[in-house]
Amino acid sequence: MGRMHSSGAGLGPEIPEDLYNLIKKAVAVRTQLERNRKDKDSKFRLILIESRVHRVVRYYKRKKQLPANWKL
Repeated sequence: MGRMHSSGAGLGPEIPEDLYNLIKKAVAVRTQLERNRKDKDSKFRLILIESRVHRVVRYYKRKKQLPANWKL
């Protein structure tokens, strides 16, 4: 936890750096799965990463660092 990451030139909400990196990792795994549909390990890892994203979002909403209505 630590720094906040803004998306672009002041557009959109600032999100914590760890959450930003998790979302970026999930997108990378999802594109890998689009290319290789039978990659079972990537499917499993994507489930783990996405549940970690949801956990971190819940934490930041509780700590009021993300708005209560924030969605992916």
